[in-house]
Amino acid sequence: MTRVLVLVAPGESELAGLDGLPGEVEVQTVSAEADLREALPHADVLVVTDFRTGLLERCWPANPKIKWVHATSAGVDALLFPALAESDIPITNAKGIFDRGIAEYVLGAVLLFAKDTMGNLALQREHRWQHRDTEMIDQRRALIVGAGSIGGEVARLLKAVGMQVTGIARRAREDVNFDVVLGNDCLFDCLSVADYVVITAPLTEDTQGLFDDRAFAAMKSGARLINVGRGPIVQTEALLASLQSGHLAGAALDVFEQEPVPEDHPLWEQPSVMMSAHMAGDFIGWQTALGEQFVANFKGWQQGQALFNQVKK
Repeated sequence: MTRVLVLVAPGESELAGLDGLPGEVEVQTVSAEADLREALPHADVLVVTDFRTGLLERCWPANPKIKWVHATSAGVDALLFPALAESDIPITNAKGIFDRGIAEYVLGAVLLFAKDTMGNLALQREHRWQHRDTEMIDQRRALIVGAGSIGGEVARLLKAVGMQVTGIARRAREDVNFDVVLGNDCLFDCLSVADYVVITAPLTEDTQGLFDDRAFAAMKSGARLINVGRGPIVQTEALLASLQSGHLAGAALDVFEQEPVPEDHPLWEQPSVMMSAHMAGDFIGWQTALGEQFVANFKGWQQGQALFNQVKK
């Protein structure tokens, strides 16, 4: 019998979509530390929906029986504590599930800024009739920092509405979704000409704090930032300073250095900022889709096939 252990957050429901697992598979869902500590030594496969790294690291057995860890997210940075990162245990992620939802969120944010939707809503609340001209997005330049599967889907939608799209990746390459993909060393040159900068990169040593005072100073005056990658890629105080000075014209933020954002944080009061609660890719039915993706991977693995969506630690 294969034992699958699912770690969820306290109060969170069991992972949907697991009905397709073979009958001989035993599934156990835990959230409390005591239950996790007891169950981990006996688990063959671990599915993590709750990324409280400290909890998993504290409970990690000295000689784990686990053969595979699956994360129900695209990013796995929170799972890479030393014992797991340095082990031979493969980690897979939910690559592909959130691509379209995040891409639609980004397109919506671009249109929100271009058509001054926030201005419309503010004037509506004041019962004011005020005509303005708004921007076109055709031929505007978008820079996507992180040219993986999510970045590629974002690029595909932005190109479909006529935008010029450049990607930044570890190294230059050809990608049909982008007009061009350049290496990391071209980032600052590209920031100076982009009308919209979209962050879809994972959190790594190279991207931690990447958008600091220097990066925002390099951005084109009047540009907008959209972050759907990882919060710590952007230094919040540097972003605030750039917004408050008027150098940046706006920001759409789905991820933050600190989540949830404190109620008294000045970001809430910025008129040119749109904030959402780390939900850009969460479409109706996404939990079931995550479970079904794991089931498909599990069935192939059980038959001796290579795991798909395996992460390079």
